Amino acid sequence: MRLFVALDIDREIRERINSFIQGIHGLAPNARWVSPESLHVTLKFIGEQPDGRRPEIEKTLGTVSGHAFELRFRGCGFFPNAKTARVFWIGIEAGPPLPELAANVDASLAQLGIPRETRAFSPHLTLARAGNRSGAPGRQPGDRPNRIFAGLQNQAGQFSVQEFGTMSAREYFLYQSKLSSQGAKYTKLARFELTRQEP
Repeated sequence: MRLFVALDIDREIRERINSFIQGIHGLAPNARWVSPESLHVTLKFIGEQPDGRRPEIEKTLGTVSGHAFELRFRGCGFFPNAKTARVFWIGIEAGPPLPELAANVDASLAQLGIPRETRAFSPHLTLARAGNRSGAPGRQPGDRPNRIFAGLQNQAGQFSVQEFGTMSAREYFLYQSKLSSQGAKYTKLARFELTRQEP
């Protein structure tokens, strides 16, 4: 099974993002747009694992400590940059608690032999990709100027201040990803609560 760990997104924020996508979809009709229902904030991509490993992965994630925190979704941009864009994304502002949680999840799963991340944590929501190319933030072999996002790039200035809302992250989930010709389908397998900070 193909697994990853992520935060879910509040319905109100998801609806604002959906309305935003509907308004700009025509500026990049040849891009591969993400379904708003599948949006999530990835903490750790685990990858393919035997079905029998699921219990120990869940048990290990249950030992991860972390406090509830606020996330703000605002602004848009391109990876790796506007000129050679492969990905169009929404930014996430959360302060230290978000990368700390991702690091704790990564460290806990490393105890099971799951490889640690080699790239710095870069929180974002992917809205669209240039075809089937990588969604990785950094430069990739073969990156070159393309016209798929040209319409969006021409109006990028107004998107940089777009606000989608703020939510409290009080839990995170272990997800299963099933790939098909219609795209990926995500299923929540387990929930893990974040503790409330004392005032």
